[in-house]
Amino acid sequence: MEAAKYDPAQIEGKWYQHWESQGYFKPSMDESKPSFAIQLPPPNVTGTLHMGHAFNQTIMDGLTRYYRMKGFNTAWVPGTDHAGIATQIVVERQLSEQGISRHDLGREAFLQKIWEWKNISGGTITEQMRRVGCSVDWSREYFTMDETRAETVTEVFVRLFEQGLIYRGKRLVNWDPVLGTAVSDLEVESVDETGSMWHIRYPLADDASQALIVATTRPETLLGDVAVAVHPEDERYAAFIGKEVVLPLTGRLIPVIADEYVEKDFGTGCVKITPAHDFNDYEVGKRHQTALINVLDLTAKILPQAEVYNFQGQAQETFALPEAYAGLDRFEARKALVADLQAQGYLVKIDPHALKTPRGDRTGSVIEPMLTSQWFVAMEKVAEGDETGLSLAGKARDAVDSGKVKFVPENWVNTYNQWMNNIQDWCISRQLWWGHQIPAWYDEEGNHYVARTEAQAREQAGAQAVLTRDEDVLDTWFSSALVPFSTMGWPEETPDLKAFLPSSVLVTGYEIIFFWVARMIMMTTHFTGQVPFKDVYIHGMVRDNEGKKMSKSEGNVIDPVDLIDGIDLPHLLEKRTVGLRRPETAPKVIQATEKLFPEGIPVFGADALRFTMASYASLGRSVNFDFKRAEGYRNFCNKLWNATRFVLMNVEGKDCGQDESLPLAYSFVDHWMMSRLQQTEAAMAAAFNTYRFDLAAQTMYEFVWNEYCDWYVELAKVQLNSGDEASQRATRRVLVRVLEVVLRLLHPIMPFITEEIWQTVAPLANAKKTDSIMLATWPEADESKIHPEALAQMNVLQELMGTVRNLRGEMNLGPAVKAPLFIEGGAELGIYLPYLPMMARLSDVTLVETLPEDDAPVAVALGARMMLKVEIDKAAETDRLNKEQEKVQKALDKLTAKLEKPGYTDKAPAHLVEKDRAELAQLNDKMTQIIEQLAKLK
Repeated sequence: MEAAKYDPAQIEGKWYQHWESQGYFKPSMDESKPSFAIQLPPPNVTGTLHMGHAFNQTIMDGLTRYYRMKGFNTAWVPGTDHAGIATQIVVERQLSEQGISRHDLGREAFLQKIWEWKNISGGTITEQMRRVGCSVDWSREYFTMDETRAETVTEVFVRLFEQGLIYRGKRLVNWDPVLGTAVSDLEVESVDETGSMWHIRYPLADDASQALIVATTRPETLLGDVAVAVHPEDERYAAFIGKEVVLPLTGRLIPVIADEYVEKDFGTGCVKITPAHDFNDYEVGKRHQTALINVLDLTAKILPQAEVYNFQGQAQETFALPEAYAGLDRFEARKALVADLQAQGYLVKIDPHALKTPRGDRTGSVIEPMLTSQWFVAMEKVAEGDETGLSLAGKARDAVDSGKVKFVPENWVNTYNQWMNNIQDWCISRQLWWGHQIPAWYDEEGNHYVARTEAQAREQAGAQAVLTRDEDVLDTWFSSALVPFSTMGWPEETPDLKAFLPSSVLVTGYEIIFFWVARMIMMTTHFTGQVPFKDVYIHGMVRDNEGKKMSKSEGNVIDPVDLIDGIDLPHLLEKRTVGLRRPETAPKVIQATEKLFPEGIPVFGADALRFTMASYASLGRSVNFDFKRAEGYRNFCNKLWNATRFVLMNVEGKDCGQDESLPLAYSFVDHWMMSRLQQTEAAMAAAFNTYRFDLAAQTMYEFVWNEYCDWYVELAKVQLNSGDEASQRATRRVLVRVLEVVLRLLHPIMPFITEEIWQTVAPLANAKKTDSIMLATWPEADESKIHPEALAQMNVLQELMGTVRNLRGEMNLGPAVKAPLFIEGGAELGIYLPYLPMMARLSDVTLVETLPEDDAPVAVALGARMMLKVEIDKAAETDRLNKEQEKVQKALDKLTAKLEKPGYTDKAPAHLVEKDRAELAQLNDKMTQIIEQLAKLK
């Protein structure tokens, strides 16, 4: 380390390139070693690194580097997800700027455009991962649409179909009318909005003078109503159950049914049931075996003819809908319907209503529950011939119940089980062009044939059949659910599959427990008989410093690379406002950016960013990212760098105790430092083994900054300046050996600075057994090296030092004033005296039987009385103490009055009363000290 000043830009790129080029990230594949494997949650190929990625990847890389140093056969498997919807939108948007649609190009040409875009932009996020220092095995990098993954996806689909676990049916799904596809729950955002609640009269068929009042937020779906439901125990409507009401504007008769789904106390207690356009209504309709009446087309416009189905998805009939609404967009139809309801006397009232509107996260359009024909995976059905007798969901439940898969923190098991115990069949088809095309073909009669190839499908259908391939693609989560084994060579029995399945841990966020974690467990256990991973470490979400979710439209999103490199405000504003999904949000983004970063973002470096992320990684908690903490850890990097330079200046070219035949005279300070090192090694192992990165960061910060730098390095100066040759040799040996171990302990969290320093320090400590610190041995604690006596002696020295410093403060001595110290105590204090002058800024220290007669204040520590012999200006000191006494008295009077106020101690929170009383006691102690000091000055 030649540079005098720590400069992360000078070391980070150099070392990462070296590590990667030397193949250090690859596993050893030594079967005699235990394995550690971890799968990267594949980021979208459309994306760039965000703070959530940096948080997640700091944890994963820390674990990987830790186990690599422990000698494990270590594989961190990287990959990117093809992100069906997101990627198609990006490329379609680019084409639209040229006035071209995907339909103008056709499927094959459009897919070629996407592959071209992917080849240009798809590597952005992996390059950013390199900047953060991720030690992934890039030779294993996969893409969920590459040839190997495509073969695995087809194989899995066909096997599941042959086992009776994949089927095609007409069911209710989330439908994005703008995208024209089914979407998963993860792609739907519930947005708080203000809408309306329309109260509508449904007259009784046999007595028009009576009516049920139905409250709804979606009056346009009235056209598809099949019933009105009331609670079976609602006495208001007991007489109406089994009767029929007239559906307004249509004249259709629909029954009144009883179902416990209805909340008696919400709205009017009457609910319209539209099973083809509402998920809850679908379940009600299924229980009562009603019809399913679809009134919307796939663009969310009113159909001219309603389509009627049963719950087996079979078409029953069609009937005409009111001509006035046919072809209208759902919201235009809503306006027309409400106007007609009011004109015909059916509308009772309209109330404002707060509701959560489901919107597509990519388009912002309102998601419509839509009855469509889709492919599904059966969750609770047992595969034909499966000897376990467990369904896919059953296997996933059993994996967790049996303890084969453990959640960290454990409370996330409840979230997992809640979803697994209420699981629905999985809709896996998407009406897109980008993705794994479903391996199914249809003949002219609509019969489908599932096969690995078209040739095999033709064998099933007959040579004369005219076949057309299904145009739909698979849900992105289908292919990503297979990565635990699709990346290890399955279906072949490979060395990778043997070594790395199950992997050691999955590190991910809580929001995809259902969509990815559970499905990986299902698929892996079903196809391999193994769980995909042993532990699932769930971390929180990274929010801004005010606790808000980070988003581009809010202007509070942070690119980790900007934190690493720094960026000035003009370039940051340009970066944040160019290419906004909604350009109208630009003023808001600019305002938020200028507020957060008035001077831009300074250079922090990857190590400071990683240490910050590690410090936030307490189990399962979301974190509010604060730049002050990042600044503190950048200072920590500087502290480590500067301490190293001091050590090197004092040890380079000198005997550092490598020749153990020469005498070494260790002091209690040296033994204390080595003892604390052993305790720190044990604490770090415990932190990594329990995923407590926050404790690892805290442990190293306190040890390096407080104990090594602020205490040992300073005390070592005394030993180097005044000790004999054996003592100096021992001091140099401890300085470099502790520093070298510190670097290894820090390496999993701060890889770059530790590598740079280690290359220089390790040879001095006789510890350079490998070419890189990342291949060096992880330090293991040795309890036999802990010296309880030295630990106790250091506590004495620290208490003596603290007392002297407090005494200086009481006497208002400036840092430049050096005074003699007298200590009245036993000879056992003699070992501490050499350290006090420099550490406490003293001219000298004298151990005496009795303190000299003087008016100076006396302090007591560990039974020893201490006095600083300083010529004091009595008048000036008396004036200072009188002013201090007046200030303390005012504080005492104010606090006493507060505590004596009638009722305060009874009504105020107990912890506040306790705090006030503790503060009162401190003020009284301070007043006593002032009075004693004033008495001595008289």
